[in-house]
Amino acid sequence: MTEQNLTEQSDARLPLRRLRQKQSYQHVKQLNAELEQQVQERTNQLQQALEFEALLKRITDKVRDSLDEAQILQTMVEELGAGLTIESCDTGIYNADFTTCTIAHEYTATIEPIPGHVLLMADFPELFPYLLRGHCLQYCPTPLSLIHEDLKYSSVLACPILLPKEDVLDGQDVLGDLCLFKRAGEVFDELEVRLVQQVANQCAIAIRQSRLYQAAQNHVQELENLNRLKDDFLSAVSHELRTPITNIKMAAQMLEVKLQQAGLLARDSGIAQYLQILRDECDRETNLVNDLLDLSRLETETQPLRLSSTRLQDWLPYFVEPFQERVKKQQQHFRIYVPSNLPSVQTEPSILKRILTELLNNACKYTPRGERIWIVVQVSQTSVDALELHIGNSGVEISENERSRIFDKFYRVPGTDPYSPGGTGLGLALVKKLVEQIRATIQVISCSDETIFTLTLPSNLT
Repeated sequence: MTEQNLTEQSDARLPLRRLRQKQSYQHVKQLNAELEQQVQERTNQLQQALEFEALLKRITDKVRDSLDEAQILQTMVEELGAGLTIESCDTGIYNADFTTCTIAHEYTATIEPIPGHVLLMADFPELFPYLLRGHCLQYCPTPLSLIHEDLKYSSVLACPILLPKEDVLDGQDVLGDLCLFKRAGEVFDELEVRLVQQVANQCAIAIRQSRLYQAAQNHVQELENLNRLKDDFLSAVSHELRTPITNIKMAAQMLEVKLQQAGLLARDSGIAQYLQILRDECDRETNLVNDLLDLSRLETETQPLRLSSTRLQDWLPYFVEPFQERVKKQQQHFRIYVPSNLPSVQTEPSILKRILTELLNNACKYTPRGERIWIVVQVSQTSVDALELHIGNSGVEISENERSRIFDKFYRVPGTDPYSPGGTGLGLALVKKLVEQIRATIQVISCSDETIFTLTLPSNLT
């Protein structure tokens, strides 16, 4: 083939090559445009996901910090309404038998809200049966099934407020629902549906916490009311018992006089024994009534403290003299240790005397023969501005379960004699109240066959 023929063939192929180059360029340009569109769509999705994540976190933080159910629902509706492109948003709460749904809160920028409206669930067969089974659904309701005429032909996303199975409260796993409305022709995308479901789940947990808290508060209030009624009853009964007990005691004294005049006490020892039992039981009931009245007064009245500076090293030895004689008769051993260089305490001596009397009475009453009772005073190990009085006894130990209850009214440690002389079960309850009145503290430890009450008194009380 000649050189001229080769040149002619090359010139003939040139338009075809240019056409192919143009087609390749158009194809690459189209691919670039599609890629840019995909990148933009993916960027928009990521941006939307980040915005939804921030919205979910904001809603979660707000409802988690609240124990008010109304505020939780209001926060959820308002945040979703402001954070999503929707026409309206509302939340409804179901009654216990799942027959009605009450619109609790509603967000809308275009129509008048109607919170408090009650829907009969049977009137919405296309909605509530699915929600009660825990399903989230998106649908277009008919105009007759809408509360608002302005929302007809809209797109609705309905999501149940559903408790996890392990958190079901009172057998009610579906607490209510969350409904969002878009304009006709618009739909909720996958990210929006997932966000609403997550918000509904967080709301369910927050509502459960709120209801548990409210139930606990109601229970506490009921207990307080019952305790107040009990105290009022005991106070009234105590006042009513004081007069007849006084009359019984006076009658016993007159009976003793008459029997002595008739000479019967000297001839019949049984009569004297019965009279002694009558006197002891009258004293026991009188102490019970007085303790009840003292407790009632301490719980209802606030009296100013009459403080005075007291040197325990001077005051305590005289105070314990009667107990030393009692301990000796009961074949117990008593020891008191009070350093001479202790600082003074600011307290009310009459109240301190009542506290120590109750504690020492308990020690004398429950310490077996041959065992020890002691009082030790020292500067507090935790504060240099306080003194500690340790009143202890050996031969008796209180279990850990019982120690938390010994300051309760009428509580007696199991195994003790409920009919022991002078025992009312109110002594330590009175001690606790009296300690609080003088702004002191009291603790008890019991181990190694010993029990020690520690009374901490401030040395500078203002």
